[in-house]
Amino acid sequence: MSTTSSARITGTGSFVPSRVLTNHDLERMVDTSDEWILERTGIRERRIASDDQAASDLAFEASVRALEDAGLEARELDAILVATVTGDHLFPSTGCILQERLGARNAFAYDFAAACSGFLFGLTQARAFVLSGYCSRVLVVGVEMLSKLVDWTDRNTCVLFGDGAGAAIIEAGPPGILAVRVHCDGSMADIISLPAGGSRMPITPELIAERKNRIQMRGNETFKLAVKAMESVLLEVVEEAGIRQSDIDLLIPHQANMRIIQALGKRLEVPEDRVYVNVDRYGNTSAATIPIAIDEARRSGRVGPGSLVVVAAFGSGATWGAAVVRL
Repeated sequence: MSTTSSARITGTGSFVPSRVLTNHDLERMVDTSDEWILERTGIRERRIASDDQAASDLAFEASVRALEDAGLEARELDAILVATVTGDHLFPSTGCILQERLGARNAFAYDFAAACSGFLFGLTQARAFVLSGYCSRVLVVGVEMLSKLVDWTDRNTCVLFGDGAGAAIIEAGPPGILAVRVHCDGSMADIISLPAGGSRMPITPELIAERKNRIQMRGNETFKLAVKAMESVLLEVVEEAGIRQSDIDLLIPHQANMRIIQALGKRLEVPEDRVYVNVDRYGNTSAATIPIAIDEARRSGRVGPGSLVVVAAFGSGATWGAAVVRL
């Protein structure tokens, strides 16, 4: 086992379901309007998985594309880390299911739950594995199917979420992941939650009737906390990486709400044309938002080799984090 001084992203991939659910579609389902949703969130449409699709299906497609992009075979992977709160099952892990489907026989695999910050927690773990020499090639996947957990009678939350998956291959060598920081504060655990379904509150007919097995969120509090937390951790990683805010080629904030995205861009003094936005097309895909955006930005030519990309996310837990990546 030998250590290395740098880890980098060598391939990315993403996948979203084909079904599009627009704001106008939602107008027929719940008491809302296209104007109301756009004004408050910036979302126009989102992707919704079919009844027969599971998280591993989306993760598989994104992973295959990331492997192809990196020029690797699945058997060359040492680890598969899956960030999700909507896995196929409570157990076995979606990571194990994905490992089998990819044919990654030499990789260990597991899931972890950090909600919308999940990909950044995975990036932290993958980087540590590579820097320590324990792994040479790690696949990190962020995948969510929040449409399966949304309360479609709650207009404040059902308009926000979509389904999707993003993946990245982490290997040794520059250019690299210059800085990454993650944080959590369990005192804010109830601002975004799914109360029923775990050992604390097992599912019962009564809890289902009370919609306790559906996403619950305190929106105004979440907005304020998200902006403050992401701004703080972004300044941390910018300082740690030894860069100036003016050096940033592309800022990718968590794609939860257009107002949050705009607020972060202004606070970091990053021009609008260097702030990535796809929330209008996908809504909030939780752990998948950051890797989907990185993949889209690379494949569209928005960024390329040597580009300095800064990403940040905030999610249930509460969890938050940021990273500076030289592609």
